[in-house]
Amino acid sequence: MSLAVLAGCTDSTSGSPGPEEERQGPASAATPSAGGSPTGSASTPVVSDPVQQDLDLAVSTPREDSVYPDVGDPRVDALHYDLDLRWQPRAERLTGRAVITFRATRTAPRFQLDLGEPLAVRGATLDGVPVRVARRGKDLVLRAPVEADERYELAVDYVGTPEPAPAPTTRSDFSETGFTVTRTGEVWTMQEPYGAYTWYPVNDQPSDKALYDITVHAPPRWTGIANGELTALTSDAGATTTSWQLAEPASSYLITLAIGDYAYSSNTSDSGLRVDYWTPRRMSRPLDSIRTAAATVDWVETRLGDYPFDSLGLVVTASQSAMETQTMVTLGTNDYVLSPQVVAHEVVHQWYGDQVSPADWRDVWLNEGMTMLLQWVYEDEHDIGSLRQSLRSARAADQQLRDQYGPPGAYDPRQFGSSNIYYTPALMWNELREDLGDDEFYAVARSWLADHDNTSVSREQVYDHWEAETGRELSAFFDAWITGERTPEPGVPEG
Repeated sequence: MSLAVLAGCTDSTSGSPGPEEERQGPASAATPSAGGSPTGSASTPVVSDPVQQDLDLAVSTPREDSVYPDVGDPRVDALHYDLDLRWQPRAERLTGRAVITFRATRTAPRFQLDLGEPLAVRGATLDGVPVRVARRGKDLVLRAPVEADERYELAVDYVGTPEPAPAPTTRSDFSETGFTVTRTGEVWTMQEPYGAYTWYPVNDQPSDKALYDITVHAPPRWTGIANGELTALTSDAGATTTSWQLAEPASSYLITLAIGDYAYSSNTSDSGLRVDYWTPRRMSRPLDSIRTAAATVDWVETRLGDYPFDSLGLVVTASQSAMETQTMVTLGTNDYVLSPQVVAHEVVHQWYGDQVSPADWRDVWLNEGMTMLLQWVYEDEHDIGSLRQSLRSARAADQQLRDQYGPPGAYDPRQFGSSNIYYTPALMWNELREDLGDDEFYAVARSWLADHDNTSVSREQVYDHWEAETGRELSAFFDAWITGERTPEPGVPEG
């Protein structure tokens, strides 16, 4: 997720979002390419053949989250979600069928998933046999015994009007998470740190990565957008149906859904990656600033290695923030969120946050610190802002951030996504970068990604990796920055 300023919100004078704007003017899908190969804009989406999903890729070690323990169930290791969703905007009615393949992590007489209370369950089966369902708020309790390490297929049919969930934050650019309906009946979703449960049954915790196939039935002339590659696109008088496949595992907070009147365009990075852009058909803003994504992929690859997935897209919604939803970045409509530096921030997240994700929300700084540093470097190299000034401003604010929100690795749970998880770890990583030099620093950053591809990790694993790769004792250095109450002195201790 992006952050604009040291105050921790995107509504400051240096990147302020205004209220949601009326979208006027012609479709902007034919805007010339900004960055990437000068191959022009494709106006027809590319439809790829679906692949056989390898469920072993999604085997995880779920845990009870230390910050938000009321969400998720460690007894469930979701491997694959097959979602079939039909949206009726006038009635604001979602009809869904979720087929969830999961591994039981322990023998138990029951298990549970998260599902928004407004969604009524019409029926459920476990391996084809009807199963009893109990509801306790958002907790969907399945009263059926499961055996440790056995795999099961749970099918849930549900219907209702989804409602977003209150977000545990004081940020002004978002106050709710999950399924959000605009005044015209269009849909967008963002669900960090949780909220995917507002629109499908899910083990809504970051430690449980899963594969996805998502089919969306949207009204005529509208399009349903989700993660991964587009594997089907059909349209008739009754509906437009799209199918999407995410063939590498993702945490539930990295899943996106957008339904509306979208135009399509694309360009290509120098490394050959096609980048898709889904923008509201009546959006009047030029697309040049977000079409920098293709060139940004090339820029990031020189530091973090090859792009880690098979596809990349960006979808613009009526939100006021930006989110690194895996392979399909979700962007809001204000000028700062649509800027090249925020696009760069969310592209970097595809490596730090998506390829490797935190296993517990106490370590969200693992996503944001490295990404914030690279955003500053990007701004410096693209004449947007001075790296020296960004570092100076962040250090000047660091103690206030610790006092107000807590250290980045022990933050106030009611202040999720505040500036402390961005700027403080970015300062820490920069101390290491200056001490090691760019070559060694980025080499270790790349080896971390390679060694932990498609997994959810802990801070202890990060510390161990950097110590092993550099041959230094860095535990005290990391602890001082991540859990210390006071801003550390500059420099990396020898050792």
